[in-house]
Amino acid sequence: MSRESRMRATINQRLTEKGERERLKELLRVKLTECGWKDQMKAHCKEVIKDKGLEHITVEDLVVEITPKGRALVPDSVKKELLQRIRAFLAQHAT
Repeated sequence: MSRESRMRATINQRLTEKGERERLKELLRVKLTECGWKDQMKAHCKEVIKDKGLEHITVEDLVVEITPKGRALVPDSVKKELLQRIRAFLAQHAT
């Protein structure tokens, strides 16, 4: 396991142990709904299903198809806010 992988695992563990991971996930849900991301992704899913046909696409196929666009549509402001909150959490809980 690389140093970066160990660091990510440690950060993830701390976020989970302190309940911050769930708070961040809820914040992300709220922010994505507020900015219309959820509606855009819902429309994109419908489009993909319509193009490929409901009988010819699995949930896994749909996830693979929509993930790149979903990531690209997350506003930079939302990404920055989450990153700032993670950094603040880590600074506060540094050992």
